[in-house]
Amino acid sequence: MLVRANIVILLILVCSGAAFALQPDEILVLANGDNAASVRIARYYCLKRNVPKDNILRLSLGVKLNDTISRNDYERFLVEPIRKELFTKRQPGKIRCLLTTYGVPYKVDGRGPLKYLQGNLKELEESAEQEKNVLKRLEESEKINSPEYKQASYKLVRLQVDIDRINGRETRASVDSELSMVLAGDYELYRWQPNTLKNNLLGLSLGTLMVSRLDGPSYNLVNGLIDKAIAAEKTGLKGIAYIDSQGIATKDISGYFDQSLRDLATLTRSQTDLLVKEETTEKLFPPGACPQTAIYCGWYSLKKYVDAFDFVDGAVGYHISSWEAIDLHDPNSTQWCPAMLTDGITATLGAVAEPYLHAFPEPREFFLELFKGNCLVEAFYHTKPFNSWQLLLLGDPLYTPFKKTPEKD
Repeated sequence: MLVRANIVILLILVCSGAAFALQPDEILVLANGDNAASVRIARYYCLKRNVPKDNILRLSLGVKLNDTISRNDYERFLVEPIRKELFTKRQPGKIRCLLTTYGVPYKVDGRGPLKYLQGNLKELEESAEQEKNVLKRLEESEKINSPEYKQASYKLVRLQVDIDRINGRETRASVDSELSMVLAGDYELYRWQPNTLKNNLLGLSLGTLMVSRLDGPSYNLVNGLIDKAIAAEKTGLKGIAYIDSQGIATKDISGYFDQSLRDLATLTRSQTDLLVKEETTEKLFPPGACPQTAIYCGWYSLKKYVDAFDFVDGAVGYHISSWEAIDLHDPNSTQWCPAMLTDGITATLGAVAEPYLHAFPEPREFFLELFKGNCLVEAFYHTKPFNSWQLLLLGDPLYTPFKKTPEKD
């Protein structure tokens, strides 16, 4: 009987998504205590969003606005004080979200080589060279479709992964994505870790924290992200959705994401009152072509923002492209994240290094989470595949652009 009662309670909670909606007192705001602007932003956010003042954790990260932190300093000045705060001063599970602010570095360096495995490196490199020679011979014999070629290719890929892991390649990450794992203890620092909140029915995971960031090219701009989000919530997000696909029909991952963009256009028409305009060729929306932009999602213009958009307060969007969040503090950057922030967008996301396409939230799924009434950080963590990797989310984590919009049939 007890088991049956627990199942009933669980089903009730599952059906009531609001039961697990992120609350202001579940956010720990991380401020650089040595940087006055960072502390002011943290205080302003708490005031505007009714986050308890005691939920500000001041970290000693230096007066200078540093974009990057070393791996050792990350562990010492970020991980250690955060864990101490969460494990000794907070009720277990009470904090579900971290909010990093302007003044907290957003990139963390790699871990360096694994010295205890250096003895294996020479043998692995020799084996990789042998497989390369096998592939070369098969190519010369026009046997690239043979089982032998596929087997040698697979072996070479596995060997190169082992070599890269030992050498410490692809161990840099965004600070925020790494902080998602701050409760997880020791884990492999090579490429990514699975995000346990993705497709998690209850949206609860003791091992994963959601993380969002209030950051950008200037202090005033960052404060504006808070104000614009709150203003848009009062009326509901109004404007036009611009979706930029390319008409890719292939059955690979590029075709999959392109179809997701087209599906997003259809979904937006059915789930919101927004007018939807599409660009479905290899061209992008041209400069000045997108007035009243409420939603934008598209691709692909690498590190070359196209000033097509007049963003309304509360606008949400992202460009699916590598390296679009490398220089967040540069007001003249042509990368999409800083450029869109400068141009007036309220929330966006991007990568601090090469993320690979499959690391992005699928467009249709990300915006569906928003349309269902979830807040920004929940939408991100319900749909992004990986933590300890390259993406970061920019905007007020509590921003809920469609909470007043009734769901359509």
